[in-house]
Amino acid sequence: MKKIISTPNAPAPIGPYNQAVLSGNTLYISGQIPMNPATGKLVSGDIKAETKQSMENLKAILQAANTDFEAVVKSTIFVKDMHQFAQINEIYGSYFDEATAPARETVEVANLPLFVNVEISMIALIS
Repeated sequence: MKKIISTPNAPAPIGPYNQAVLSGNTLYISGQIPMNPATGKLVSGDIKAETKQSMENLKAILQAANTDFEAVVKSTIFVKDMHQFAQINEIYGSYFDEATAPARETVEVANLPLFVNVEISMIALIS
């Protein structure tokens, strides 16, 4: 059985998918891009600001599922330019306790939705 998780505090999907799906005690969060949910506009021009907006969108979805970043067990970061990794990692890392941070991979890609520079997805376990 699956339950759809949705919140107006994160961007609405731009395709045939949901913000997150809860199946059993596992929460699968769709990739979040740096779109401000209040304005519907992309945050651009600064990779740190873009990463922060993506993480804030993920935070809102986690909160809608009554959990937080402590529950995250896996994340994937897609980047357009691996040269920005250190700046992305700085912001991403500020949302986790390093000792209990989730497993992760970072992948450089040719393009992302709406041609943004970063997209982050997560999997969390809900107790």
